[in-house]
Amino acid sequence: MQMMGKDSIAILPAAPVRKRNRDVEYAYRQDSDFHYLTGFNEPESVAVLVPGRADGEFLLFCRDSDPAREQWDGRRASPDGAVADFGADEGYEIGAIDDLLPDIISQCDSVYYTMGAQPDFDARLLGWINELRAQSSGGQHTPDEFIALDHLLHDLRLYKSRAEISAMKKAARITVAAHRRAISACRPGMHEYELEAEYLHEFRRNGVESAYQPIVGGGANGCILHYVTNDQPLEDGDLVLADVGAEYDCYAADVTRTWPVNGRFTEAQRALYTIVLAAHDAAIRQVRPGSHWNDPHDAAVREITKGLVRVGLLKGDVKKLIADGKYRRFFMHRTGHWLGMDVHDVGDYKVADHWRLLEPGMVMTIEPGLYIPAARNIPRKWHNIGIRIEDDVLVTKTGCDVLTRALPVDPDALEALAGAATGT
Repeated sequence: MQMMGKDSIAILPAAPVRKRNRDVEYAYRQDSDFHYLTGFNEPESVAVLVPGRADGEFLLFCRDSDPAREQWDGRRASPDGAVADFGADEGYEIGAIDDLLPDIISQCDSVYYTMGAQPDFDARLLGWINELRAQSSGGQHTPDEFIALDHLLHDLRLYKSRAEISAMKKAARITVAAHRRAISACRPGMHEYELEAEYLHEFRRNGVESAYQPIVGGGANGCILHYVTNDQPLEDGDLVLADVGAEYDCYAADVTRTWPVNGRFTEAQRALYTIVLAAHDAAIRQVRPGSHWNDPHDAAVREITKGLVRVGLLKGDVKKLIADGKYRRFFMHRTGHWLGMDVHDVGDYKVADHWRLLEPGMVMTIEPGLYIPAARNIPRKWHNIGIRIEDDVLVTKTGCDVLTRALPVDPDALEALAGAATGT
């Protein structure tokens, strides 16, 4: 509200309930911006911020108490709870919004709102504005401008507070425990979905959900970046790539590990894994205040390219190969992304066409990889090897803190963990 200034209003609708099929809804997940400002986890709600308003600056429209519906759907906070439990200055029943909100809007010059995110509410808001304009000949005031709320809000979300970092550390701890459980349980003959179930069991026993659809790919499936079918058997001699993270209080972890199904890397698998690990470590060393967003990626690309030349998958001068983008055949994605309430979190990567400088409180992933599907011009020993190593990294005042450091990346440590199930 300090950034907005007086004579302005911000309006944020909650996420709608979404249907999974005819008579079943998806599990409700609140809109990230709405949750960031309110902590309120109910649908059919609208948060309103009005800086300097004498009758209250934070208003929350929500569902009223309804014992009959609560018998079916669960308890509601109610407008009284919006004030008592969520810090609203005033709470109103959502059915009153058409009568109350247009009048508040009419007293403001600027409306902060994220247009396009919820088309139904867009139409409703524009309807209120058009009604006010129709009354302008009678002296009714109409706001002069619409301003994108996400421009301010997403920059705030980029810098995590102590409470947010605490939530992300908890998501990371649960995710690490889930990966340890899954790696230890892995054995040849399991299906990918059985391994996925180990993750989900650990999440639910800790009261959390997956932050995104788990990726569990054995063998050739590990070369598919967003593989989520997870229905194939895990074969002896293959690697398995698992990209799975927990969400705690709407804050995500995002972690990937790759290990041998039978507990032992082949010589070729270990050679490529060592390349990715060198890229992972080099990228993390670049995460510190004052580095540019792209510095970790550049460091990872250098290590990936050098390694590919060393094992013969690329030939030529390393600098020229990088300049020509030849590494992209095997490493086709960026080395990381912002992390927070959304897995691919909000925040600009460039400012005025320059890579953003890293600052304390930012959280990012570091996730280099190599993906080598079978091809005629590639020696058979490299076929169907997909490797990614991903950790969650907080920028601190003096450097960085790897939130998921407790999960091994060393190949010997991974073999020891994976060998627990196979007896190797």
